[in-house]
Amino acid sequence: MQISFHTDAFNSAYWNFEQCLKWAQANGVEFIECGLIDGVSWIHGLGYQPHVALHEDPVLLRRKMDRYGVRFSQVDAAYPLSGKDGPLYGVPYVLRSLQWAKLAGCDRIATTDGLHRPEGLDDEEAMRLMKQSYQQIVEVAEAYEISINIEVHGYFTTNPDRMAEMLAFCDSPFLNMNMDTGNTFIAGRDPVEFLKRFVPKVSHVHVKDVSQSLAASLRGETTGIAVSSCSLGEGVNADNIRQCITVLRDHGYTGTLSMECEGQGGPMIERSLAWLRGTLAELKIPEEKR
Repeated sequence: MQISFHTDAFNSAYWNFEQCLKWAQANGVEFIECGLIDGVSWIHGLGYQPHVALHEDPVLLRRKMDRYGVRFSQVDAAYPLSGKDGPLYGVPYVLRSLQWAKLAGCDRIATTDGLHRPEGLDDEEAMRLMKQSYQQIVEVAEAYEISINIEVHGYFTTNPDRMAEMLAFCDSPFLNMNMDTGNTFIAGRDPVEFLKRFVPKVSHVHVKDVSQSLAASLRGETTGIAVSSCSLGEGVNADNIRQCITVLRDHGYTGTLSMECEGQGGPMIERSLAWLRGTLAELKIPEEKR
């Protein structure tokens, strides 16, 4: 399996994307995941945000990443598609991301729903809207041969029955799932059982632990957390993560495990990396390089 990390880890450190590439190179991590920005913002333009804007040339960026020995495992275009503005803002955003990702050498894009029941829509109306959106997106994704991954993150996607419906929106090998160990847990689900149901459709995995205090205050009360406030292996979800990796191994999964945790400018995510590498070694899973 491959080890990646989401650059969200360095939001609080106000790093730029190239600083994340340097961290990856220094720690022998050859895959990276970041958010895509559609437009400009002052904080990104000044170099204080570790994500990439769609106005940045993807071919030149790919060459820069090659110099660091790093490539994308996935890019994040997860504007919620479940609300009334999903078709208006989310669909064009993902379609532009498809073109950009192809040139950047990335073959996976993360998408998702909103954290809460969409305002002004009942559940069936929201599902119909999302079906139309995903059908439009997947038609283009098939042409570009890029996997559109539905991330377990929100009101619909953390419900396994709704996730099953969403994965059936299109009969396509390019509509898949991004498993998230932390979001399934914080939503009150069993991450291992959730994964077992969908493992044939898993194309990318977010590995996220949950602190004891966060679990005590929010488990079952919310559907997703942006990044974990504790390192992998130091929270109450560690055993579930280990079991999930075992399930993936036994199914023959050879894709990416992307770390999502607060980095604290390096120390916290470095502990996560050590734990994940140690867990892969215990489970006799080789770490695949580029």
